Amino acid sequence: MPVRSADAVWEGDLKQGKGRVKLGSGAFEGQYSFSARFEQGKGTNPEELIAAAHAACYSMALSAGLGKAGFTPKRITTTAEVTIDKVGEGFKITLIQLHTEAQVPKIDEKTFAQIAEGTKSGCPISQALSATKIELEAKLLK
Repeated sequence: MPVRSADAVWEGDLKQGKGRVKLGSGAFEGQYSFSARFEQGKGTNPEELIAAAHAACYSMALSAGLGKAGFTPKRITTTAEVTIDKVGEGFKITLIQLHTEAQVPKIDEKTFAQIAEGTKSGCPISQALSATKIELEAKLLK
C-alpha cells in the first residue's frame, strides 16, 4: 500500500508566525497561522485538514460498507466538524461530529443506520482518531 505524505513549514513565533502546508500529491498547498487556527484568520489549520480527511474517508468507507451489503449509493455527502478546546495548559481535539446524508436506493432506514454506525468506527481515519469522541448524524435521503 502507498505511503501518503505532507510537508509543513513554520516561520516565527506562535502568535505572529506563519506557515505553509503542502500535500505530497500537490493537490493542495496553502497557508496556516495562529489566527486561522484559534480565531477567524485566513488560511487553513490542522483541525480543518483532519476534518477534510475524516469526511472523505467516512464517505468512501460508507460506500464500501453499503456495497458489501448489496446496496449502491447514488451520492454520499459528509461534513466533519472538529472541535479543539483548551484543556489544562494545552489544547486538545475534544470532539469530532460527522454529519452524513446519503441517497441509497432500495435500503430501509434501519439497515442504513446500522451500516452508517458501523462505518463510524470502521473507517481508517476514525480508527486513527479513536482517542477522540466521534459522534455521527446519518440521514437517508429519498
